[in-house]
Amino acid sequence: MKAVLVKPLELIGRALPTTYLRIAAGIVAFMLLVGALGSLIAPYDALAQDSAHTFAGPSWSHLMGTDFLGRDTLSRLIVGARPSLFSAVVAVVIGLVGGAIPGMASVLFSRRVEFVVMRFVDALMTIPPIVFAIAIVAGFGNGLPEAVVAIGVLMIPRFFRVVRAETLKHASAQYVEAATLFGASKPYVLRRHVWRKAVPTLGVVSASALGYAVLGISGLAFLGLGEIAPQPSWGSMLSDDLTYLYQAPWAAMWPGVAISLTVWALNALSDAAHTGLVREAEVPVGTESEAPETQDVGSVEPALQYV
Repeated sequence: MKAVLVKPLELIGRALPTTYLRIAAGIVAFMLLVGALGSLIAPYDALAQDSAHTFAGPSWSHLMGTDFLGRDTLSRLIVGARPSLFSAVVAVVIGLVGGAIPGMASVLFSRRVEFVVMRFVDALMTIPPIVFAIAIVAGFGNGLPEAVVAIGVLMIPRFFRVVRAETLKHASAQYVEAATLFGASKPYVLRRHVWRKAVPTLGVVSASALGYAVLGISGLAFLGLGEIAPQPSWGSMLSDDLTYLYQAPWAAMWPGVAISLTVWALNALSDAAHTGLVREAEVPVGTESEAPETQDVGSVEPALQYV
């Protein structure tokens, strides 16, 4: 039994070498677990109102108190984790798919394709995020899917620039030129030689983008955009509790702490992955012939500057 556990523990120790990173990974794992279980572990019904116990302070019966309608704050925080976290994951996936494919296509296909894609991305970068989100909500309705799409589309330029930088770096490599000379199609070159080289960098960018997505989804919910009433979310809880800050000053603290801890943990893991990627890219002197396709530090930095 011990032998079975040793290798996974060693891998975890190598991936998370410091207590700082282990705490960050633990927070992310805990938040995702809470979001997945949701109402199954909530002590009360998140929508149940109790007018006799409005603005109740933290106690053994209500560990985080109650809100202005007597609803249990802890239960609402647990149930609100799912829309706050998993909608952010969907937004990152939208940005990844919408940015990665055009990013590679802009390098390997015709100049006309490059011009169209570059102008589209430039146009996205000029749009104020809040104005764009309001336009999406006004055009398609005020709901969580619309907010997720808005955040995801706004993340397309971030992934586009990273993937384009990675593709430019590898497009002129000898193994790509050799594959092209032997008749390999462009989709094959993208899948076999470019995509797998960009995956580590995309992992770093995705972790960083996930933190921004959590902030974005919560920020829109705070403004009343993308709400799924009466279901709670961290942003809508923060907005509601700030209205009654004088009566219950502790109430607004809990969703704020949840958002802050989650974003901090994601950024900490992203920074660690960034540092690890640069270290892995270092090639010792005299080993170039053994690893002809290994990246060097200088080739990694152009892509990582967009993280």
